Amino acid sequence: MKRYLCSIIIGMVVILSIGTYYVKVASSASSLPKYTFKTLEGSDKELDPVIINASLQNGSFYEPLTFESNTTTYASEKSYLENLTGRQGHEIERLVKEHRSFMRGKDSISSLYEDDDFLAYAWVNSDGKMEAEFDIGLLEKKDEEETSFQIELPNQGRIMNADVRDVQLVHSKLQVLTMNDVNVNNEKQTKEVHLYTIDVANKKVLSDKTLVSESFTYPDQVDFEMPIDLTPSQPNNMVFISLIKGVNHEDGPFEGKLKESKLLSYNYETEKLETVKKELLSLDMARSGYADGKNLYAVEMKSGKYRIKTFDLSSQTLTNDTELDIAANKKEQDFAAIKNGRVYFLLGNEVDQDVLTNKPAKLLIADIKTGKTLYKGETVINKKNSKSFELIIGELEIK
Repeated sequence: MKRYLCSIIIGMVVILSIGTYYVKVASSASSLPKYTFKTLEGSDKELDPVIINASLQNGSFYEPLTFESNTTTYASEKSYLENLTGRQGHEIERLVKEHRSFMRGKDSISSLYEDDDFLAYAWVNSDGKMEAEFDIGLLEKKDEEETSFQIELPNQGRIMNADVRDVQLVHSKLQVLTMNDVNVNNEKQTKEVHLYTIDVANKKVLSDKTLVSESFTYPDQVDFEMPIDLTPSQPNNMVFISLIKGVNHEDGPFEGKLKESKLLSYNYETEKLETVKKELLSLDMARSGYADGKNLYAVEMKSGKYRIKTFDLSSQTLTNDTELDIAANKKEQDFAAIKNGRVYFLLGNEVDQDVLTNKPAKLLIADIKTGKTLYKGETVINKKNSKSFELIIGELEIK
């Protein structure tokens, strides 16, 4: 009887603790300001697919929040399990719901590939291991048959770090693009872009192809960057890599020498690596661009306005140049997303002499081809004491 009584008491304590937690959470969240977008032009239905991850700050106070379909939700309003898993992108959340077993432990969208028949995964796992390994997974959607295995990276002695940046399934073989830091046993540092071809059926690496290799000695520096991938898990024939050469200053950060840098394109089908013509697209624009496998969209400030330039990189031609109906502000950080023929353009986080200015975030939704404004709005707050809070925009997503 004592044993049962003890269990009952423990259960009551747990229930009361959880209840107290949620009462405190509800009380805390209710005291925070609520942000919504006030429509200045167009239809607020355009906001339905918009997700904005942000945070509210006031001195040492910090609270993550999410805008979704024009509704604010604070982290403290979410369940314990939701907060335990942390923020996940919309695509990751969808894949987890649809393929929960296969997606267990997989949270990097750049390591995933999905088409109508397959869902594939590749990741370099080196935590606590003497030698780095590929974690490989393949799901056949029709019968939910899973294949998973670990396989050693080739040339282990050279690799200091390998970061998976793109995964494609080409002719039934997994293509895994990585950016590697390489050990060359001297004062020089070397960075490389590698393409590994993996035979999933026979669980082996068929080839290790070095696409780009650059060596340098301090204070020189080399970095590889990629435009933001708008369709990171979807089939894409092309991938784009920015090669940036620069120098480290003792009294300041890395300074890129853009004239010595270039934008490269790699075609998985033809296996061709090409340099994009510099006169078509400045590297600075390419570094802050957005790619969908066929086009690269670059944001440019010109004559007091923002412009979205569309480049067809298979033909290396400028196919569209659209002016957005929103004033340019060099002090404001901009976020862009392109989906369903629309450009979503968000301005926020204005910084003046390293000091954040608490101004409304502005959102513009426009037709990517014509530039016609479909929606324009800005954030409004429902609390009188909201001036003491700073809204920090972190990420823009579109469902």
